[in-house]
Amino acid sequence: MSETKSKIFSSEEYDQVVQYMMGGLSRYRENIIVPRNMGPVTIKTNEEKMVEGFFESCFFKSGMSCVLGYGLGAAIGLFSASVNPTITGQDAKQQTAKEVFKDLKVSTLSYAKNFALIGLMFSAVECTIETHRGKSDWRNGTYAGGVTGGLLGLRAGLKAGIFGAVGFAAFSTAIDYYMRGH
Repeated sequence: MSETKSKIFSSEEYDQVVQYMMGGLSRYRENIIVPRNMGPVTIKTNEEKMVEGFFESCFFKSGMSCVLGYGLGAAIGLFSASVNPTITGQDAKQQTAKEVFKDLKVSTLSYAKNFALIGLMFSAVECTIETHRGKSDWRNGTYAGGVTGGLLGLRAGLKAGIFGAVGFAAFSTAIDYYMRGH
């Protein structure tokens, strides 16, 4: 059996075939092969990998969560200010348009800043935890929810921090469970 192997390839030819099939180590480290269901297999360029790395970075994810949180908070604040009157009771009077717009602005900016802060904190903590753990599962969101809720609640005291941590962790777990389709 060993005689037939040696007759097919000499050791130099075998090395050449292996080198041809596997390539050098530098080629292996530089390129990532992307499997596709249909069509040819392509190799990502360094520029594609750099762009992909930027969009998957904690910095970008946190920034986008902050921006999207600001937009969502602004929309909720605008809606909230439009349905909740600020002047009630015996001192109720007809509001001027200037007062209505000022109230809308204050409410919209308040909600926008709060949602932006929550989005930024949660995303940064979750991405940091995911990077440290090296796993992407439901626990990252639960831990990040606990840390974020605890830090936000600590502004009102220790008891509020504990309730905030437990509540935000439970909410994050429920949302993650729903989003992953379990």
